[in-house]
Amino acid sequence: MAAATIVHDTSEAVELCAPCGLYLKPITKMTISVALPQLKQPGKSISNWEVMERLKGMVQTHQFSTLRISKSTMDFIRFEGEVENKSLVKSFLACLDGKTIKLSGFSDILKVRAAEYKIDFPTRHDWDSFFRDAKDMNETLPGERPDTIHLEGLPCKWFAAKDSGSEKPSEEVLIKVFSKFGEIRNVDIPMLDPYREEMTGRNFHTFSFGGHLNFEAYVQYQEYAGFIMAMNALRGMKLMFKGDDGKAVACNIKVSFDSTKHLSDASIKKRQLERQKLQELEKQREEQKRKEKEAEEKQKEEERKQRELEEYERERKREEKLRRREQKQKDRELRRNKKQLEKLQAEEQKKLQEKIKLEERKLLLAQRNLQSIRLIAELLSRAKVTSIFISAANEEPIRTKPFTDLGGGGDCCSLNNRFNTSLAAIP
Repeated sequence: MAAATIVHDTSEAVELCAPCGLYLKPITKMTISVALPQLKQPGKSISNWEVMERLKGMVQTHQFSTLRISKSTMDFIRFEGEVENKSLVKSFLACLDGKTIKLSGFSDILKVRAAEYKIDFPTRHDWDSFFRDAKDMNETLPGERPDTIHLEGLPCKWFAAKDSGSEKPSEEVLIKVFSKFGEIRNVDIPMLDPYREEMTGRNFHTFSFGGHLNFEAYVQYQEYAGFIMAMNALRGMKLMFKGDDGKAVACNIKVSFDSTKHLSDASIKKRQLERQKLQELEKQREEQKRKEKEAEEKQKEEERKQRELEEYERERKREEKLRRREQKQKDRELRRNKKQLEKLQAEEQKKLQEKIKLEERKLLLAQRNLQSIRLIAELLSRAKVTSIFISAANEEPIRTKPFTDLGGGGDCCSLNNRFNTSLAAIP
């Protein structure tokens, strides 16, 4: 679907659900074809932008809401233009259809053809003939008769529940909007079913050019009259949203009747069974994931414990190595201290021995000195005694001689004895 466009004039809008801010606005589109001349000079081309600007200039009183190129060939350029109101379409067609364009640099003129946009929308004949001719349809059963509308390109935000904080569409809002045309039997928004994409292999999340998320929906009416009213009301219409600020935007939506039995009882039951299978598979996958996660966590826990054990063992070995190193260092320190102590003790012992020897030598020298002194004293004493005796002898008269000759006796004998006694007393 095309991107939502700003609507400046909402006078032609028809209320769809005013509380939700939703309206229907007539599609005011036209197709414009510009026939291109045969290019005679090689390398020369016609500017699509220049042609578009010339078309805009041909409509002076009003402006296009949008004008885009839908197809471009060597023979023609086709544009799709849109205006604000349905009443302006005829005025635009009168200004464009059958007119010509003269481009600068080209001698040939370009012929313009314009026509109202042909809306691709199913008619009553289309669904009547389809359900009449279909062999696998039972018009007495819901979903196998013309009672379900298939809508595509609905903006999610426009159908989101107010104050929900989510931009996902709501089935309650969808029912509220389309119950305008009759009682609704059932609705389905495939994108809300998390298992639907897996069941069908389709992607129900689509984006418009404006970047808004769109969705598709199925609306089943209880009565055929509701289906008819909805299809007639939606034919040739755009969906318009009007905000609380009064600003309005509109977008094209695709509307068709459901031809796939999407909301038939059999299809609903089939989807429920498939959903149950997928839920069971999902439970199995979740259980498998849980077991794998538990096994992974267990393995991680074992690896963690193993790492802790290895780290503990490394730490223990490191501490043991450090302890042995410290012990060796202590032993070396003790041995070194012991050696130093022994060395000091040996040195002290040596010094003591030397001191003892020195003292002994001093004592010996002192003794020798004493002995020498005593000997000298004795010698001096003896010399003195000898001198005394000699002096005494020299002073004695010759009368003493007989006594000497007699070999002893008298005072001379007494002196000799004393001399001998003195000598004997000397050690």
